[in-house]
Amino acid sequence: MRTNFQLQLESLQADLGAMCALAGEAVGGATRGLLDVDAAVAHEVTREIGQLRRLRDAVERRAIGILARQAPVARDLRMVVTALHVAADADRMGGLAAHVAKLTLRRYPESVIPRELHGRFEEMGATAVDLAGRCHAILTTGDCAQVDRVRSDDRFVETLHRELFTAVASPGWAHGATVASDVVLLGRFYGRFADHAGEIARRMMFQTSGASSLDHERVV
Repeated sequence: MRTNFQLQLESLQADLGAMCALAGEAVGGATRGLLDVDAAVAHEVTREIGQLRRLRDAVERRAIGILARQAPVARDLRMVVTALHVAADADRMGGLAAHVAKLTLRRYPESVIPRELHGRFEEMGATAVDLAGRCHAILTTGDCAQVDRVRSDDRFVETLHRELFTAVASPGWAHGATVASDVVLLGRFYGRFADHAGEIARRMMFQTSGASSLDHERVV
């Protein structure tokens, strides 16, 4: 009976890792669509988000079933409760990637971002993919050494986001208010993606030790 319970918990953890992997693929595709002004890639991202949502629903059903049938305590209880929160965070990461793709489609065939900001968004996209990958590693291998890297990458994305504000607010900005609004909104999407990755890392530290080593405020 105990062996079956542990297998259920391990399967739950594996599915959470798969959700983070899907979120990473989504934000990578959304970034490619954004930078290349590629409507086909952006459409594919919006279609694939459905898979992430279905996996979230399955994780939630199984976690609630475990709580009802097994009545776990201590570390096992933390693991199941954490799974519910991580599933929500990973799902929101995918949703934010979809927002990037949808904005690309809304402005198509025009580019959402001016050429001089491509480098910053390329960095933000690559860092977002790395963050999802680190969350996947934490969930599937228990490698909590990745937590500090998640925290560092989260801060890096926030730095890039602030640089976008500086760029659109500068006297030399020549692209108008609509483009400025799009740029700031996109930066917000990537920043929130990073925040949710940080939240997953913090939750996994809580699952492991019962206390969090990260000091960010909770994201919603």
